[in-house]
Amino acid sequence: MAGNSKVCVIGAGPNGLAAAIVLAQAGLRVDVFEAQPTAGGSVRSMELTLPGFVHDFGSAVYPLGVGSPFFSSLPLEKHGLEWIHSPAPLAHPFDDGKAVVLERDVETAAAHLGSDGKAWQKLVQPFAEHWRDFAPEVLRPVLAVPKHPFLMARFGMSALLSAKIVARRFQLERTRALFAGLAAHSFLAMDEPLSSAFGTLMAVSAHAVGWPIARGGAQSITVALCRYLSTLGGRVVTSSCIESLDSVADYDLILCDITPRQLLGIGGRSLSVTYKHQLERFRYGPGVFKLDYALSAPIPWQASECARAATVHIGGTFDEIAASEKAVRSGECSERPFILLAQPSLFDASRAPAGKHTAWAYCHVPNGSKFDMLQRVEDQIERFAPGFCRTILARQVSSPASIENMNANLVGGDINGGVIDMRQMLFRPTRKLYATSSPKIYICSSSTPPGGGVHGMCGYHAAKLALSRL
Repeated sequence: MAGNSKVCVIGAGPNGLAAAIVLAQAGLRVDVFEAQPTAGGSVRSMELTLPGFVHDFGSAVYPLGVGSPFFSSLPLEKHGLEWIHSPAPLAHPFDDGKAVVLERDVETAAAHLGSDGKAWQKLVQPFAEHWRDFAPEVLRPVLAVPKHPFLMARFGMSALLSAKIVARRFQLERTRALFAGLAAHSFLAMDEPLSSAFGTLMAVSAHAVGWPIARGGAQSITVALCRYLSTLGGRVVTSSCIESLDSVADYDLILCDITPRQLLGIGGRSLSVTYKHQLERFRYGPGVFKLDYALSAPIPWQASECARAATVHIGGTFDEIAASEKAVRSGECSERPFILLAQPSLFDASRAPAGKHTAWAYCHVPNGSKFDMLQRVEDQIERFAPGFCRTILARQVSSPASIENMNANLVGGDINGGVIDMRQMLFRPTRKLYATSSPKIYICSSSTPPGGGVHGMCGYHAAKLALSRL
């Protein structure tokens, strides 16, 4: 029966492509329809500033990509994907001209953290050492029965707490600030439950699999996924916007790599009134204000250690980062925003002309914010890299609205597919998770478990569920 079944996947982001691959591996005929001229969703690269400068439109650094249980099972390296690891995954500079660097090796990292070393090891080492068991558990629905209950119970003891509470385990301000930057990937305030879960997961992934970039840019990941899908007989059709599910009603299965708002827009009579009401209650989280730079030279960090890391967290102390994220959660734009910055050209010469460089940076803002954060972001970078602005050859400013325009899934600039607080962590986007009111329609975007990040596991789990019910 599978060989005679026709499947449609709407959206060629990493989750849509993951779902398509799972279904094609099962012998189904798969068509993927992508509205944009290029596949990838947020995993795309393009010349956003000047000719010859390659920028990542959305994501840029991939701990959950290289560590994904599904992606790591695929022969993507045979289709051109090459991971590049900087000497250290992460650096976090301070006003005294020094930085704390998160080393890849747990014991080395602990040694560098001094009196906090033992507390750091206790927090992350059990999960880093058992990443192959831990990753599949943490990257699936929360309410699923764990295969490694003791490991997950240990994680849960910290994960349910706020980052503020967990940070009290550290004596040094630098370690607390390091953890705050990691926890800020949650888009939650530092005093909210679950914020520590993201901080711990980000730290664990740095030690277990690293925080690599893709040689040539994010597009390399998408290209590899598309090429592998084609070997299974699947096809990707770009510049093909599905405006109604009625137009694909002849398919036996429909998987949607779109968020609840888009699904409501195209659902029509295919979805029940009750299910539509449930989707309408789905909440989106803060957005991002993003900048892409073409630079004449490397970023002139005051702390030279920052040049060892592809990713730099800019925000100062724990309290400063907490204030920044609290402001955003309160609907305000922070005066001193926490910034995530990537400097890929230091480690991948293909990103820029010889001697030149690229940088990618964003800060969190309220969903749909129209406030121009350019000056505040560059003031923060200059704070830790005096002379940075003199290296700027060109910049691309991306507001939440322009980001959503380039990828409709990024509603109001929300790159996580919806806020990930306690309620929406458990039931995302509804109690049905990947299923809908129609037995042949499923949702597989980052609005489903486990949520945002380039790991493909939303698509993987949705496709497995669809197959089990086919």
